[in-house]
Amino acid sequence: MSDIILDVRNLRTAFHTTAGAWPAVDGVNLTLRRGEILGLVGESGSGKSVTGFSLLGLIDPPGEVVEGEVKFQGKDLRKLDEEGMRRLRGNRIAMIFQDPLMTLNPVLRVGEQMAEAILTHENVSRAEAMARCRDALAMVGIPSPESRLRSYPHEFSGGMRQRVAIAIAMLNNPDLIIADEPTTALDVTIQGQILYRMQEICRNNNTALIWITHDLGVVAELADRVAVMYAGRIVETGPVEDVLAAPRHPYTQGLLRSMPGTATPGGRLQQINGMAPTLSARPSGCPFRPRCPNAITRCTETFPGVTNEGKRSFHCHAPVQRAAQKTAAGVSE
Repeated sequence: MSDIILDVRNLRTAFHTTAGAWPAVDGVNLTLRRGEILGLVGESGSGKSVTGFSLLGLIDPPGEVVEGEVKFQGKDLRKLDEEGMRRLRGNRIAMIFQDPLMTLNPVLRVGEQMAEAILTHENVSRAEAMARCRDALAMVGIPSPESRLRSYPHEFSGGMRQRVAIAIAMLNNPDLIIADEPTTALDVTIQGQILYRMQEICRNNNTALIWITHDLGVVAELADRVAVMYAGRIVETGPVEDVLAAPRHPYTQGLLRSMPGTATPGGRLQQINGMAPTLSARPSGCPFRPRCPNAITRCTETFPGVTNEGKRSFHCHAPVQRAAQKTAAGVSE
């Protein structure tokens, strides 16, 4: 257990309304080891981003983490006060938001904001902090980093602001980074550079990374393990090469079949029928049941328990049979 840096048990986050409390995250269990990269994937609305925010205690009302343990290096983050969390955030745990404007203050120069992220947690000179900030900007591909430290956020393009946010998250060499689709606004060339650099940081610094995305191609290229999320629950997890090559949950199979790289030339994509359920209208039993081609009567009654197969696990009453599995070759192309 010494190399486990994050251990999440039965995490539940609900949003309170006049009609009741609706679970956006419904019993998530995750384990992450030092230096490991986990891809957290699923459709929009599956609960991926809310999970990331919940881990860091960043859920605002009417949302609330109502149950579960979030142990970071053996300490339950849910039991820390705000000062204790402040010492961890941006230092030992960093988050990269999908919207860089959640990170950057529009009235402060970029260099001031980046230096503050260092000086808040470390006793170093401002000159040393600024030098680290300059190197971080260069690392994420921002040209003329020395002069750009004196720029304001509005003087950067959207993609460049996102690169600044990524650089800030890396400044203190955190033990854990939670990245919420941070390369969505970047072009393919810069995205590739960022992915390569993130892998390098994780390997060299033994940093753990949770990469939240809907892009299975990025996961295939970047991650060691993948966790597939649907309707607030993780339905399948395991090594990337195993899950993407031979999915056991019908939802994972549906995601892979809907990717352009897996279709025959000139053929139609095999999209998943229907839509993901809303928070207030989740079906009984397995939430994927109304869209599942494998659904059986038992699926209407209870959410399936966990089935373990070596290093992988899944929750399904009627899993994809091995004879029917299709390879995910081409996912990373």
